[in-house]
Amino acid sequence: MPIAAVSTPEIIAAVLFAIAVLHTFSTKFFAHLAHVQPRHAGLWHLLAEVEVVFGFWAFILIASLFWLSGKDAAVTYLEARNFTEPMFVFVIMVIAASRPILNTVMAVVRLIASMIPIQRSVAVYFLCLSFIPLLGSFITEPAAMTLAALMLRDSYFRQHLSNRLKYATIGLLFVNISIGGTMTNFAAPPVLMVASKWQWDSLFMLSHFGWKAAFAVFVNATVLTWFFRHELASKGKADGAGDQPTVPKTVAAIHLVFLVGVVLFAHHAVVFMGLFLFFLGYTEAYKQYQDRLILREGLLVAFFLAGLVVLGGLQQWWLQNALTGVEPTVLYFLATALTAVTDNAALTYLASLVEGVSDEFKYAIVAGAVTGGGLTIIANAPNPAGVAILKSSFDDESVSPLGLFLAALPPTFVAIFAFLVL
Repeated sequence: MPIAAVSTPEIIAAVLFAIAVLHTFSTKFFAHLAHVQPRHAGLWHLLAEVEVVFGFWAFILIASLFWLSGKDAAVTYLEARNFTEPMFVFVIMVIAASRPILNTVMAVVRLIASMIPIQRSVAVYFLCLSFIPLLGSFITEPAAMTLAALMLRDSYFRQHLSNRLKYATIGLLFVNISIGGTMTNFAAPPVLMVASKWQWDSLFMLSHFGWKAAFAVFVNATVLTWFFRHELASKGKADGAGDQPTVPKTVAAIHLVFLVGVVLFAHHAVVFMGLFLFFLGYTEAYKQYQDRLILREGLLVAFFLAGLVVLGGLQQWWLQNALTGVEPTVLYFLATALTAVTDNAALTYLASLVEGVSDEFKYAIVAGAVTGGGLTIIANAPNPAGVAILKSSFDDESVSPLGLFLAALPPTFVAIFAFLVL
């Protein structure tokens, strides 16, 4: 789009988007201010919540549209956005984090760990970073992120791990979740955006992306587990999620039915929200088998993603221009870099609007989008969920964006090798 054709709201949206990205990299600074300036601690704590960032700047955008174009134009723009993904992530987070689901998955992980001839706490850690991310191809990436983050928090992060191990773990987890959902055509948000239009079924995904992703996931998890094996063996608590009272099998089975139902109707908010309300009623009826549902954490993550939807809706004018007319290998690296400062689902969605693209273009844009999905908090929709669950274990209860970026680089390089060389 020529610069002259760019509207004032689009320019404002691009500026606010850039400010929001910078804000996500500054949350640790605001968390520090909350401690040194207690008089305004409430404001600094609010601005330090990474889940609030994009929602806050999206509000500024809507206020700007209201001022520039009037109420009707601002409301019309909002109503034209699709908020299905934020709602889905909220619902799947809450259900996946329920005690019956968590205990069931942890029991499976412990069973598999017992078959691996290494110390149990080391084996469980390895499975949290390999088996669970690949499971995301079937239960969706947000659900896999929720389960893996909860298990890692309860069994490892609360056991006073070193900062180096905590950052290495969260960086690798984000990368493995991002690429681990590519074995099917419905689990990873960036794949969902193009699968229908480009007619990619799950067999296509497995043969072109899935096996390469599985290779990278296992290599990443194996190397990191081996590197920190001594600390994991001394501090890990393999049965962290299994200390709670036993949940009846019927209750666990009903929770799994709710989870599967929400996954099957992930594109239909009216259905999965109805199932979720039914789920809330069921948990209240059998609350003796429940822990506190993570409603607050889920809503904050949904707010973050909704803000991303609102701000991202006016970025097409520069993003699409950046993606067209680029050689496939260069496009792959460009997509990886852009994903870190946008959102991989938004990136592939914009790519799907470009007509007459080659198969090489399609592969490069999707492979690049999932490769860069672990580099920042905003790069992949499930990442804010992981941060919401794990951040309490970090200094100032916030995850350093620079620390995350640096920790995610090594596993990202492995993913680059898998998608470009294999």
